[in-house]
Amino acid sequence: MNTQPGIYGRKLGMTQVFTPDGTVQRVTVIEAGPATVVAKRTKEKDGYSALVIGLEERAPKHTSKPLAGIYKKANVPPKRVLRELRTSEEFVAKYEVGQVMKLDDIFQPGQLVDARSKTRGRGFTGVMRRWSFAGGVGSHGTHEYFRHGGSIGTNMTPGRTLPNLKMPGHYGDETVSVLNVKVCGVDAEKHLLLLNGGVPGSKNALVLIRRAVKAKAPSKATGARG
Repeated sequence: MNTQPGIYGRKLGMTQVFTPDGTVQRVTVIEAGPATVVAKRTKEKDGYSALVIGLEERAPKHTSKPLAGIYKKANVPPKRVLRELRTSEEFVAKYEVGQVMKLDDIFQPGQLVDARSKTRGRGFTGVMRRWSFAGGVGSHGTHEYFRHGGSIGTNMTPGRTLPNLKMPGHYGDETVSVLNVKVCGVDAEKHLLLLNGGVPGSKNALVLIRRAVKAKAPSKATGARG
């Protein structure tokens, strides 16, 4: 499990930025905040360490009484999104209940991070769209079989369709992680995070951003990367 420091945010979309040497970089914009610490989990009391983070304002009339009691205890306005972020004891100790997490305290430009979100749901799709099959030939007497997947089993041995065969079915709407994404920019005042390239999820999708767990070890020639 990745327990590196991180934060939750909304994927706003993609744009491009220009580096000082004139190079164009395509970036994904994540609105990560303002994120407020609603509660803390400690090893002494709960058996593990984590931060409970709240995002986006919610009207009190739309908040259930159990949740309203949690926000009242933390002296925090009701939030629309409430997520638990498991992390190290040192990172949890840096924050108090009711404190707003600052992006520049967690991420720096040039750092490598991991992004996790749910991909766009594409419904029930065929094998050509779902698995990039080539499809059948379009000549030599072929008819009504242009986009099919072909044979799915054998004749006598073993005489059945093998498991995990690539077939039509539900495509997308699954949790996907992209590792070692470079941070191109951090705007702490506007709570914006610019990540190089694309990240999973549609617009307004909730994205978890953490420091990279598989970043290469820093070398003396290039310096720290993660």
